[in-house]
Amino acid sequence: MQAKSTSSPHVVADPAVMLGKPVIAGTRITVESIIERLAAGESADDLLRTHPQLTREDVLAALGYVANVLRSDVIYPLPPEAA
Repeated sequence: MQAKSTSSPHVVADPAVMLGKPVIAGTRITVESIIERLAAGESADDLLRTHPQLTREDVLAALGYVANVLRSDVIYPLPPEAA
């Protein structure tokens, strides 16, 4: 099976790589991992030092990918009594 392109050439999804999770092209670094590390307080510079194969554009593409996914997601709020 072939890699599925996303809206960015930096992010691809291939069933043969990381179970098809979106990764930075040419790596096994998942978008999920990048976002989790940024959310945990690491800076983009920290990520770039830890993973020299990443570029700043890769990190920004990961953020853009997540923004696009969230934009297309539909959220149905629960009534207060259901929470």
